Amino acid sequence: MDHNTRHLMEHLPYLRRYARALTGTSTQGDALVTRTLEWYLDGPGGSTAVDLSRGSLYRYLNQLQDSSGARAGAPGSHPVEAALHSLDEMDRRLYLLVNLEDLPVADAAIVLGIAPEDAVERLNFARERVRTRLTATILIVEDDAIIAFDLAETVRGMGHTVCGNAATMDEALTLASRHAPTLALMDIRLAEGDNGIEVARELRRQRFLPVIFVTAFPNELAKQGLEHLGPVIPKPFTREQIEQAITRAVFTPHPEEASLAMKH
Repeated sequence: MDHNTRHLMEHLPYLRRYARALTGTSTQGDALVTRTLEWYLDGPGGSTAVDLSRGSLYRYLNQLQDSSGARAGAPGSHPVEAALHSLDEMDRRLYLLVNLEDLPVADAAIVLGIAPEDAVERLNFARERVRTRLTATILIVEDDAIIAFDLAETVRGMGHTVCGNAATMDEALTLASRHAPTLALMDIRLAEGDNGIEVARELRRQRFLPVIFVTAFPNELAKQGLEHLGPVIPKPFTREQIEQAITRAVFTPHPEEASLAMKH
């Protein structure tokens, strides 16, 4: 194996990763990489003049994608994919090159043929857009004011938004209708004798809303065969437990979103 071929093979895992993100599917991404290898083997081959830097190879992949007339496929069911799909194509590629491929912004700008200062501005916009799309609006349903405050501080510390705290079923349903949260932290034993399980079932009936139960009665769901309603964090809890559960919920596709992505 000559030096250039060995160099190209070293870049192969990075090219596959970028190509799959660029096209939106593993099949199309691998097809782009295969065409890149064919270009090398059928064209410049062992020429010492050929530029096989990662930046040049990324640029060639972009050119192949553009020449094919294909657009990135519909976003997958993962929220990050959906957030990236909302970007302008140039901004999406810039975000991938810097955040996925770890290229310096100046090098990514060269790959895309844009000015470095333009790349910095575009990247800042893209990062903010993605961050906003991945910010959850969380409803807290908890009748203990101290625990509710602690949960709210944890949520805000993660960069998410608290749309309100409810102590009863009526308050929870009203807040959910008004703010359309993306996630709920739910106690089971609520004020006025209300039950968080019933709140979760009603929210699920009205529209799908992921729920994380934070309760001193962690076995209640299992007793009723309702574990599917959401994960359970027993009280007393740690902030790390809440943060991990929220992160999993935010980055897990909703069932209807996953179904929609499969249809596409």
